[in-house]
Amino acid sequence: MSTLDPTSTPSTLWTNCQAATLVAGANSPYGLLVDAALVVQGDNLLWVGARSQLPPELLAVCQRQHDAGGALITPGLIDCHTHLIYGGDRATEFEMRLNGASYEEIARAGGGIASTVQATRTAGAEDLQASAAKRLRQLIDSGVTTLEIKSGYGLALEHERKCLRVARALGQSHAVDVRNTFLGAHAIPPEFAGRADDYVEAVLQMLPVLHAEGLVDAVDGFCERIAFSPAHIERVFAAAAALGIPVKLHAEQLSDSGGAQLAARYGALSCDHLEWLSPEGVQAMARSGSVAVLLPGAYYFLRETKLPPFDLLRQHGVPMAISTDCNPGSSPCTSLLLMLNMACTLFRLTPEESLAGVTRNAALALGLQDRGVLAAGKRADFVLWDVQSPAELSYALGANPRIQTVFKGQVV
Repeated sequence: MSTLDPTSTPSTLWTNCQAATLVAGANSPYGLLVDAALVVQGDNLLWVGARSQLPPELLAVCQRQHDAGGALITPGLIDCHTHLIYGGDRATEFEMRLNGASYEEIARAGGGIASTVQATRTAGAEDLQASAAKRLRQLIDSGVTTLEIKSGYGLALEHERKCLRVARALGQSHAVDVRNTFLGAHAIPPEFAGRADDYVEAVLQMLPVLHAEGLVDAVDGFCERIAFSPAHIERVFAAAAALGIPVKLHAEQLSDSGGAQLAARYGALSCDHLEWLSPEGVQAMARSGSVAVLLPGAYYFLRETKLPPFDLLRQHGVPMAISTDCNPGSSPCTSLLLMLNMACTLFRLTPEESLAGVTRNAALALGLQDRGVLAAGKRADFVLWDVQSPAELSYALGANPRIQTVFKGQVV
């Protein structure tokens, strides 16, 4: 079905392909069209369907045609939870842990998030942009067309602003859509040690300033016994709600703090991690429509053993998204395709659930209704893959069969 005016601008036709449309409720697994045609007009898809059903009047206005060479086409991948911008790395701490040092011992030695905060504050914007661009290019090369970038390693107005500005610049200089999330309530910085309430007040002062500068698309927090209490997070969420900014939450990663229920009360776009999510939390998310963002990279890297309640999430119809959680401390990963495999092997998702988790459901986790599926009227973000079936994207451990990416209708 076409929803745009075929006579307004020239269109482009893609044929000789399979298309995993990922449209919810489709009659076939993955919404798969075996002999598909896609018509692109400007930034959007004008028509998607079986090639045999392509209306002649649409074919007549397609001034350009692309032979996809038998490729599988999927929606552009969406990495909906990253901490892509940071200074330094934590490889030494990784080695220390493997040699027996505890997290507390590393923290006392100046490691942990504090070390990344120090390195990020020290780094200039150009250095942060250069290092993040390398990670971003790896994500783009594996089919990512939209991603979220969180702040949270500056923890002071000038440094949070610096990181969020870098995120905006990355979106302007690369063929990818970047969504900014303000994560001021990520950790308590050294200058506020022992004064969590005072630091939350500082976060509340940062938020309207950064929002007024056009740097904030969503607000996040870390609700956990080693970070911020539900009462702290509620203050941040109330301030976001007053500004009309959607919220997300790092919830139930190390313990059940009731963060999911709190986030649900504020209509959170997503709750992320969720290894310790309770049945009550699942039900609250189902009522609010919040997406469960599962992060198998962090689960693997930290050698966690408590699995997210994926059966309960399925039972209650909570959409499940998958992301890299790219960050220096617990998931230094820039392969969303690897996360597809880990979601299947570690979290028992099916390949179809995993692919929906980095397309349709990941778009929901960012509050984006215009992408994540291949359908008329949606953004023309899609990827051509050298595979015979969609399951191969989850199956081939460490492989990258991407042939080509189309972003907003343009070949990258």
